Parts: sequence; structure tokens; C-alpha cells
Amino acid sequence: MKHLAIFAAALASLSVAPPVGAQDAAQRRLWNAPAEPFRIVGNVYYVGTAGLSSFLIADPAGLVLIDGALPESAPLIAANIRRLGFRLRDIRYLLNNHSHVDHAGGLAALRRASGTRVVVSAGDRADLIAGRTIGRSDISGFPPVRPSLTIRDGATIAVGKTRLVAHLTPGHTDGATTWSLRTSERGKPLDVLFVSSLSVAGRRLVTRADPADPARGRPPHDTAAVAQFRGTFRRLAAMRADVVLSYHAELFDLAAKRKAQLAGDPASFVDRTALPRMVADARTAFERALAEQRRSPQS
Repeated sequence: MKHLAIFAAALASLSVAPPVGAQDAAQRRLWNAPAEPFRIVGNVYYVGTAGLSSFLIADPAGLVLIDGALPESAPLIAANIRRLGFRLRDIRYLLNNHSHVDHAGGLAALRRASGTRVVVSAGDRADLIAGRTIGRSDISGFPPVRPSLTIRDGATIAVGKTRLVAHLTPGHTDGATTWSLRTSERGKPLDVLFVSSLSVAGRRLVTRADPADPARGRPPHDTAAVAQFRGTFRRLAAMRADVVLSYHAELFDLAAKRKAQLAGDPASFVDRTALPRMVADARTAFERALAEQRRSPQS
């Protein structure tokens, strides 16, 4: 029950968490509080911290780990994998969700500990190599890592009979990637979606012309991120999933679903209405942020 209280504390933080900056020490401590690992459904396990998700997919032929959380999260993730009885050296792939410090920060350490291959989308590759979210001075840097494999939309990562499919869902970052997986629970097939972050989180949506541009003084205009977000919302709205997971605990009600699971509900994480709600909420928040930036565009 102690871990449920920690989950609840994480849930009480911002409902759409911003990327963490160096000054946010209190937020980092809250996110990085330890959490007990457990099986979610099928061959999908939670091995993250109280506030930042990391998911382990187990196949007899090997393991896949999604997300590295913060740099200081790596030892907790590694310990959780061992607590479940798995070995770090059996991780075949380490997948990146997006290139902010609170998700890519632990990748370098986890790669060293496991010797595995890091997988990233083309849009986030340069960020991982640089060890920072390029163009965002408000987000902390992280230990750089050179990806072993750069994937494009629709790419499949296969380990044994397990297949993970990459769906590019940019906006939060240029290369934000949602992963899908088909597993089964008690003989029933389940489609699992690991949704990348959908919040604006301080990203510039509107800008004026460059001061050196002779056309300066023209009306503010939307950045490429606006089209990215809208395309992502359309894409996710057309998808279906039985289980929706994401990378901040509060975004998929982790605390409440885990509590129900412990109380005896084996299907507590199954919710076919979760994805439409998540997309609708993110779209509403995005349009609100866009309207605000259009009223007061950054120079």
C-alpha cells in the first residue's frame, strides 16, 4: 500500500506534466520515487518509477524495454527488472518514446548496463546524440547516447513472437513515437498502445518573422509543430486499443488501475474508451495553448 500512496502523490501533480528543467528538483524527486514493478497484462510489465513509466515486454526469445525516464531513474528501472526475475543482458532493444530528459535521460546508463541496441525515430535521433532537446533551452540536458537503429513510421521491432510497431506521433517532439503491441490475457487477444506524450509542454506553436527577415512585421504565423500535433490527433483518433499506456503515471490513471488490480480486477487496465478520451483532452489543451500563443506570440 505504500507504493500506492506514492502513485497517488504522482497523480496529484500536474495533469499534463511539462518537460523537466534543471530547476525542478522537487518535481524530479516526486517523479523518481521508487515503485514496485508488476505485470500489467499479458507479457507487458511496469518497471518504471512512481511518476515516470518504463515498460518491459517479455518474450521467451528476449526482452524489450521502452523508455529510460530521468538519468537518476536508470538504477531504479534496472532494479525493478531484476526484481521481476529478468536479466538486463536479455534486453534485445531499448526503445525511445521521445527526446526529453524525463524519458531519454536514463537511456545511456541502461544501454551500458544491458549492452543492448537503442532504437529511435529519425526526428529525435539528433537530440539523443546531442544529449539535449535541440532548440529548447528550457529543458535539461541528459547523457548523450548514439542510437543503434533509426526507424521510420510503420517499422516493426521483433523479438521471438513479439512484434512492436512504431507509429510516428510528432508534436511534443519532432520524433515522438507511439508503439503498439498485440498480447493476450487468459487466451483473449488485447491490443496495447504505448502513447507518446501529446501535450504542448512549452513548445513554440506561433512565431514572428526572424528579426533579420525583411518581411518582419508581418502577422504572427504558426510553426510546423501545429501541423504535427493536428496530424497526430487525427491519426490516434482513428486507432483502437484495448489497453492504453503512457509515460507519466497520471496520464493513464496508473494509481487507480493498479489499486483495482490488487483488489482482484484482472482487467483493470482494459478500457477501450481511454484512447478517445486521451486524444480529445489533448486536442482541447492544444487548441487552448495555440489560441493563447496567437494572442501573445513569442518574438
